Amino acid sequence: MTLHDDAVLVLKAYEGQEELRQVYLDHLSAHPDGMWKACTAGHVTASALVLDPEAGRVLLTLHRKLRMWLQMGGHCEPGDPTLTSAALREAGEESGIEGLTLLPGGPVRLDRHAIPAPCNWHLDVQYAALAPAGSTAAVSDESLDVRWFGYDEVAAVADASVVRLVEATRARLAG
Repeated sequence: MTLHDDAVLVLKAYEGQEELRQVYLDHLSAHPDGMWKACTAGHVTASALVLDPEAGRVLLTLHRKLRMWLQMGGHCEPGDPTLTSAALREAGEESGIEGLTLLPGGPVRLDRHAIPAPCNWHLDVQYAALAPAGSTAAVSDESLDVRWFGYDEVAAVADASVVRLVEATRARLAG
């Protein structure tokens, strides 16, 4: 199975955000290269919100290029066998935390956002990753900083997309 096929299966199984989910599926149907950065019509990306639920906090990265506080994530790579493995790889690389585990239940939400050319659009499949107790984060080459924020602090530093991801993750944790 290819990463493209895996993404289609993940999206077909995802419940919620029906209209946006269909946009993703239509994109992948129209663009066989829709998983890759080279697809200038947009491409699927994978991200994960790293959290420490016992402390009620999330780890965000100050993205080097965008200069925004975001969840960990980015482009899929040819070595990624699945979308979930891409999200977990990105979360580990950008957080510096080993032993992350994805929150069960598949993606937490989807987010489509414009980005600077040549990419134009990211069709982000967003997961949540649990950090092991006592984890220490490290700044990666893609970041200016990484920092833990209490759930209630996120709205003051991040955009609405990250706030919605935190809310959806907290709802999954509670449910």
